[in-house]
Amino acid sequence: MKRPTVLLADDHAIVVEGLRRVLETNYEVVDVVADGRALLAAAEHLKPDVIVLDVSMPLLNGIEAARRIRKTGQKVKIVFLSMHRDLAYVTEALRAGGSAYILKISAAAEILTAVRSALRGESYISESIDRAALEAQIERSQRSRQSPGKLSFRQREVLQLAAEGRNTKEIAEILHVSPRTVEFHRNRIMETLGLHSTAELVQYAIKHRMI
Repeated sequence: MKRPTVLLADDHAIVVEGLRRVLETNYEVVDVVADGRALLAAAEHLKPDVIVLDVSMPLLNGIEAARRIRKTGQKVKIVFLSMHRDLAYVTEALRAGGSAYILKISAAAEILTAVRSALRGESYISESIDRAALEAQIERSQRSRQSPGKLSFRQREVLQLAAEGRNTKEIAEILHVSPRTVEFHRNRIMETLGLHSTAELVQYAIKHRMI
């Protein structure tokens, strides 16, 4: 019987090696990528059954990458693996189309359980996360939907890259656009969000868990 395929996305080599060993007992790991943009390309090319990805990745964070993948209509199951137990991260991950959210401190057995649950069409949240508190957080976020939602996909890309410390030329090369286009998006971001400096951009990106 053909084993389900898994694509791993994490920029920490030690974590990836451990994950691969755990998952290969039951699944075929088809590739490993280290940033969100590489993830988008690999997901489109390989069409895995499951993606196990970190929330915090360079170039494009895991939550934004998941939104992009869902936008393409791919039916892949998405399992988030993160060091963040902050309920706001969990809420955004689920809102972005995640089937599961597992903490990196979780035991190997829980990771396998999460993937199995996702493949069955069920949701799974790490046992160490307070479910009642999470439900309350989800309800609060639904009542007051904020910020990054005001921005387009491209603007959120520019915002994350700028907050990572990349200059206009570097951002233009990564996104395959002109420096003038990058400056246009940066100005629109600042105008939309009421920001006035790169420092404020960075603070905003951190506050809204984009980096």
